[in-house]
Amino acid sequence: MTKTVALLIGGWSEEREVSLNKGKAVEKALAKGGYDVRVIDVKRDINDFIAQLIPRPDVVFNNLHGKGGEDGVIQGVLEMMQIPYTHSSVMASAIAMDKGITKIIAQSVGVNVAEQLSYPYAAPYVLKPIDQGSSVDITIVLEGDNFQPDVTKKGMIAERYIAGRELTCAVLDGKAQAVSEIVSATKFFDYEAKYNDTRTKTILPADISQDVYTQAMQQSEAIFDALGCQGIARCDYRYDEGGAGLVFLEINTQPGFTPESIGPSQVVYNGMSFVDLCAHLVENATVKNK
Repeated sequence: MTKTVALLIGGWSEEREVSLNKGKAVEKALAKGGYDVRVIDVKRDINDFIAQLIPRPDVVFNNLHGKGGEDGVIQGVLEMMQIPYTHSSVMASAIAMDKGITKIIAQSVGVNVAEQLSYPYAAPYVLKPIDQGSSVDITIVLEGDNFQPDVTKKGMIAERYIAGRELTCAVLDGKAQAVSEIVSATKFFDYEAKYNDTRTKTILPADISQDVYTQAMQQSEAIFDALGCQGIARCDYRYDEGGAGLVFLEINTQPGFTPESIGPSQVVYNGMSFVDLCAHLVENATVKNK
């Protein structure tokens, strides 16, 4: 019997458009994989959301990003309804969304993390939301810059700026997939560079020493396991060659999901098609708290 998969897209975070756009690739892949796909554009209306889950699907494919979809909120609703869903649990999602707590856990398993700063901040530093993704609202302040960001905005943290290269490593079911380097033409790999700037390049595999490559893979697996993540996630790093070395920045439990997106592209690099990856996540979806 054909499984019915409810594909969640949209949401109400600042990453809504990312989810809507990238959800099309997942919808196409699931249909090609033989599933009966029901697309749900999630709004901030619990009654509407529950109504769209009736009749109950066999599985929910969570393709939401940011607050509400990636932080344990939607996961909690699905747990209450006892509907199997892809990606990480309520607890892992909530913890991973909090960059401060995530760094503490990463440090506990021996991972080098970006230093968190106390006010007043001394340049160079990075000011960013503690619980947002896609590089939304991130500001970098370097020495000599003649501007001052709004440091009074709630929900922000400041970290020591790490110079160097952008590296990222996807983990699927606890196993690191590969390490990619992101080369952007902008000041850093910001929202514009991620989704709109055609000059952004992804180098897979990253052209780094085998020692650093292996270190990124091992640390990504350790963080994934320590947080209790499931399905697929992506760990982001800065690599300061000759300086701070490999520095963990954050983990994304709902990484962008197209064949060209950084996380899935590493799985495809290892020989699994995008269609098979989507099917793999569906077939391994669970209710985490039975």
